[in-house]
Amino acid sequence: MDSSRAGRKRIYYWFTLAALILVVLAVNAGLAMQTVRELTESQRSLVNTSDVISKLKDLHQSVLAAESGQRGYLLTQDESYLQPYDNALSVLDGQVEKVKQISTEIDGQRERIDLVLQLIELKKLELIETVNLALNEKQPQALKTLLTNRGRNLYREIHSLFQDIEAAEYTLREQRFKQLQQAQNEAQLVFIISGSLSFLLVITLLVVAMVNIRKDIRYRAALEQQNIDLAEQVAKRTRELQLYSDELSRSNRELEDFAFVASHDLQEPLRKIQAFGERLETQFSANLGEKGIDYLTRMRNAAGRMSRLISDLLEYSRVSTRGKAFEDVDLNETLTTILDDLEVAIDEAGGEVNSDTLPIVRADGNQMYQLLLNLIGNSLKFHRPDTPPRVVLSYRTTEGIKPMHEVVIQDNGIGFDPQYAEKIFVPFQRLHGRDEYKGTGIGLAVCRRIAERHGGHLIAESEPGKGTRMIIQLPILGVTQDDASDPDHHTDG
Repeated sequence: MDSSRAGRKRIYYWFTLAALILVVLAVNAGLAMQTVRELTESQRSLVNTSDVISKLKDLHQSVLAAESGQRGYLLTQDESYLQPYDNALSVLDGQVEKVKQISTEIDGQRERIDLVLQLIELKKLELIETVNLALNEKQPQALKTLLTNRGRNLYREIHSLFQDIEAAEYTLREQRFKQLQQAQNEAQLVFIISGSLSFLLVITLLVVAMVNIRKDIRYRAALEQQNIDLAEQVAKRTRELQLYSDELSRSNRELEDFAFVASHDLQEPLRKIQAFGERLETQFSANLGEKGIDYLTRMRNAAGRMSRLISDLLEYSRVSTRGKAFEDVDLNETLTTILDDLEVAIDEAGGEVNSDTLPIVRADGNQMYQLLLNLIGNSLKFHRPDTPPRVVLSYRTTEGIKPMHEVVIQDNGIGFDPQYAEKIFVPFQRLHGRDEYKGTGIGLAVCRRIAERHGGHLIAESEPGKGTRMIIQLPILGVTQDDASDPDHHTDG
């Protein structure tokens, strides 16, 4: 009991420790995933912000280069200024499309970007208009347009918006850098905490393992000692049981010999009593008178009953000791033989015997014949005077630890009070007088002993006037020959 309780306690400790480890691992995994998500989000935001700044700078640079080329050409008429102008305009549309596709996390930033794109489109038209006037030899008109400062004012607005947009993106980038640094610091802290907890858990596991190993060693030593003590007790008990078995076998042999000798010695004087009684009745009946004849008849009947009792008692004692070896017995064939033997009794009573298909059992064939013969014979004998006997044999198998064949013999006879369901199996116990029903009162005791010899049961169920059910249960797998030969072998129940 202590070993079992200690084992359950160790299992509880290990279960608790395993649960704690799983919780720690789950928490660490959650923190790690959260940290990774934060780092990933910060990194993505930084990349996006840098992309926004880069694309806006490229666009701003192209606008500035186009305006510089325009002003240089208009003021100097030197066509070399048109090269940066043309280069800037050739890439401007592509840069505008890239800026249109960028995404930003800053509130109102998208509106500012859209506004700067609108201004750039106006600036582009202004650049193209003035350069085309100059190229078409309308230099004064082009200069006049330039000096209106419309283009410069557009660029100032564009430049101001670029500064605002870039300032907001730089501010966001600084925030993201700080968040990234904070996430890195938190990741380091989580790593330190996780490492410390894991180290403590490993140390705890080692300590618990060492404690359990020491306990197991002590328990194993105690268990080995218990096994040694138990083995000694078993050996001692085995020796005692062997002595008891030997003594019991000797006693059974003596009882069997005594029963045989007693029955033989008792039968001899009974036969003489019956023989001399017959001579008295034959030779001196005239001298005995009516009362003498009555006494003589009673004496002979008593001697006959005594002879039958001795024979039945000897038969009861030999159920276990003189039984035959077990073999496969077809109960259908046994039943057919019994019905042939009982044919006269069935016809005289106007009775009927019906049966399901019965099983093949591992048994003593003679004792199976005796068992069924006695039970069916009782069903025919104990019938109601005004009702022909009806006997039905049914069969089924029972489930459980020990599967059983179950043969039920149901009749419509006189029945008996359920309180006598066990008493009827006691030798020489009768529920009715000899004048009502013949018999010595030992037949059912023999039947139960036969069932028990085969590792089974014989159960009686009845109610007065409602017939009787005799239930024969025999193990499907049978019993060993040693068990069947053991005079004291019995089953549970």
